[in-house]
Amino acid sequence: MSDRDPQADAAADIRARIDTSTPHSARFWNYFVGGKDNYEKDRELGDHIKGIHPGLVDVARLSRQFLGRAVRHLATERGVRQFLDIGTGLPTADNTHEVAQRVAPDSRIVYVDNDPLVLAHARALLTSTPEGVTAYIDADLYDPKAILESASATLDLSKPVALMILNTLGHVADYQQARDLVSRLMAGLPSGSYLVISDSTATSDGMIAASNAYNKSGAIPYHVRSVEEIGGFFDGLDLVEPGVSQVTRWRPETEDATPVDAYGAVARKP
Repeated sequence: MSDRDPQADAAADIRARIDTSTPHSARFWNYFVGGKDNYEKDRELGDHIKGIHPGLVDVARLSRQFLGRAVRHLATERGVRQFLDIGTGLPTADNTHEVAQRVAPDSRIVYVDNDPLVLAHARALLTSTPEGVTAYIDADLYDPKAILESASATLDLSKPVALMILNTLGHVADYQQARDLVSRLMAGLPSGSYLVISDSTATSDGMIAASNAYNKSGAIPYHVRSVEEIGGFFDGLDLVEPGVSQVTRWRPETEDATPVDAYGAVARKP
């Protein structure tokens, strides 16, 4: 018999996959929202980008608030109790499960990411209420079938699910491929399910310059798109008011809707 500890082996494998020599999107974003789970290269790039386009810090912070409002709306007003969050990123305050289970303790949430650092933190930090369930799967956005199969161990895919893909689709270089991935994921969910997307947009010279600088850094490139392209992800779905809008103007809770280079929407599958 072996004395090897499978959990220790898995943890060692995760640590071995973490590369701190180049910036990484999850750690870069974590730095912008004031987190501690980042490295020198991430902070160096963050400071450089802030010098080019300070507004990107607002995009990071305010996109997180959009997530909270969208989840609260779905859980409170639409009765959604299942969430599939792809491109989780590093856990911070008010993650999807925390927002949903605060409103509806029986909510079930599945997070999906394949970054080793995210994996390491998710296993330690993503907890659940006794009434609900929170699960994490190591899977790739480019494999919708595998995501849906793994998620079905926690979610009942015969009942409505809110598919969350926030600040992630920009990593898919080809727009038509990105749309196809979204379509394949939504095809596996029943009528009454919802799609929630937000992404940075090419809506200012500063954001375009920041995106170009980021893509030259060695990190996985992120492609900012037009507002019309963001809207295209929701074709065939019924948009929830106010439709595709700046993330700060989607059902804001205060009158201070700071303009940002990020758009999003929530839509229902008929």
